[in-house]
Amino acid sequence: MAATRVFAARLAGLVVLGPDGESIGRIRDLVISVRYDRQQPRVLGILVELPTRKRIFVPMLRVTSVEPGSVTLTTGTISVRRFEQRPGEMLAIAQILDSTVRVDDPGLPELGNTEVVVVDLGIEQSRTRDWLVSRVAVRERRRLGFGRRGAVHVVDWSFVRGLTQTELNMPGQDVTQLLAQFEGMRAADVAHLLRDLPNKRRIEVADAMDDDRLADVVQELPESDQVELLESLGTERAADLLEAMDPDDAADLLGELPEGEAESLLALMDPEDSEPVRRLLEHAPYTAGGLMTSKPVVLTPATTVAEALARVRDPELTPALASMVFVARPPTATPTGRYLGCVHFQQLLREPPANLVGGIVDADLVRLRPDAPLSAVTRYFATYNLVCGPVVDDENHLLGAVTVDDVLDHLLPEDWREQDEDNHDAKGLPLIEGTGGRA
Repeated sequence: MAATRVFAARLAGLVVLGPDGESIGRIRDLVISVRYDRQQPRVLGILVELPTRKRIFVPMLRVTSVEPGSVTLTTGTISVRRFEQRPGEMLAIAQILDSTVRVDDPGLPELGNTEVVVVDLGIEQSRTRDWLVSRVAVRERRRLGFGRRGAVHVVDWSFVRGLTQTELNMPGQDVTQLLAQFEGMRAADVAHLLRDLPNKRRIEVADAMDDDRLADVVQELPESDQVELLESLGTERAADLLEAMDPDDAADLLGELPEGEAESLLALMDPEDSEPVRRLLEHAPYTAGGLMTSKPVVLTPATTVAEALARVRDPELTPALASMVFVARPPTATPTGRYLGCVHFQQLLREPPANLVGGIVDADLVRLRPDAPLSAVTRYFATYNLVCGPVVDDENHLLGAVTVDDVLDHLLPEDWREQDEDNHDAKGLPLIEGTGGRA
């Protein structure tokens, strides 16, 4: 039986179905009208993520039923315009959950004059078919020992103080439930969701992430968003973030900053992390030297095939970097000793584990010069059917490697991450542009 009373957090992730049972996408949040006064909030609609990752708004009036595992719409004809938050609108999960509030429910005197945290919102359908926020689940902030947290209470909306527009926009809101949504997601998908958050929440999420996770996410943001986020972190945290980023991505980001700011951040970084970034900044942006990473897999000729395969199994390596190992005389840190050649991953799979990589080196593959322009790098990958290529200087030292993902990133328009992926749903549903009922 379709529910008329549900909790917002339980809707997140549910499949959204059309009237014929076809899958349209998944619910990522609820859009709620929160006023500056104490009027009961109205649920305007659901935020649906299509298979193309685009997030669109679907009015609640289009929802015909809410089942335990799915939500069904009255029509398959909906707006595919990317969701843009309007004044007076709040996202239930991204902005309201984890808020600090007070409760003055006479039936719960133990909560009086204490701060509690919102953990969920109960919504129900009225006689007019509108969905309204009627209940609020809150948790006591105090700890009970041995990691146990305070009890959860469900109270009527009217007894909650602190959920008006003005109060929700105050800084310092927790992000526990929002971070829980990001668990197990790819960095590129988290970056996509982060861009849709209001600036306040974006900064709060960034503050709560550890450096390594945040570095992975920031590397997937458009450059303008990277700069904005970096500047919001403060110099000490910004330097820590740059240390955690791949050297080539850190160099690209610093290249977008005024020279004085970039130098200040480089000075705060650990010299071991800043030195490869400084070397990359010496090269023009749209050249092999400017595109390369300074940390490819570099081995000596005495390395066994088994050891080489163990190195490319490193989960921190991208598939492109793992496709090829480079062989050089010591030192193996870039710039290396004399560069001898490369060994393709497929070749390693064909060799006995005890063989040495020095005996199977491909010394004939053409090397990229650090000043080779982007057009030459693109032709190089197309000519030799590669996803990774060595960058070698005139003295035959390996400086780094260019991967195909960096080439594509510079070939695409600068705003490619901000463009809509598609104008229709993956199953060809009759989706149309429109206001989506929010006028």
